[in-house]
Amino acid sequence: MKAYVLIKVRTGEINEVVRQLRKLNNIKEANMTFGPFDVVALVEVKDVGDLGALLAGEIQPVPGIEETLTCIAVDA
Repeated sequence: MKAYVLIKVRTGEINEVVRQLRKLNNIKEANMTFGPFDVVALVEVKDVGDLGALLAGEIQPVPGIEETLTCIAVDA
């Protein structure tokens, strides 16, 4: 399954957060953005359980990340 994780980052830490996210196995892309969120990460995992584990165990603990919003992608 695919999801987009929208991330708010502490001022001055965007580049390092993007670098750290790109090292994670299930992150297919991580990019700086303009707007209410600072970074968007494209995630691909097997199921919702793996998504929760990735978010709680690997993404949210990255230093500099203040908030995440996860949007699960569905085929139309």
